[in-house]
Amino acid sequence: MFTADTMIDTIQNGKKQFVKTFVTNEVIADSMNQFIDSQADYTKKAVKASTDTATVIMQETARAIRDAAKFDYAKFGENITKAYQTTQKKGI
Repeated sequence: MFTADTMIDTIQNGKKQFVKTFVTNEVIADSMNQFIDSQADYTKKAVKASTDTATVIMQETARAIRDAAKFDYAKFGENITKAYQTTQKKGI
């Protein structure tokens, strides 16, 4: 997360430097800087939400894989075989 925030801040600071260098009207410059700050805030929140979502998905995927590894496939196969044999004896 630190790397993403640093990159976002670097880009937004570059925008602010552009405004400081080329925009001479103070009112317009302030307005643009507020917009740049809003962009930075939104982008940081979006990155955090995406990271949190990806973390939860990965944790749940790992849990599902662990649970699947605990499943007794041999016993499941035996039960399927028994059920099939029972249906064959009954003529179903």
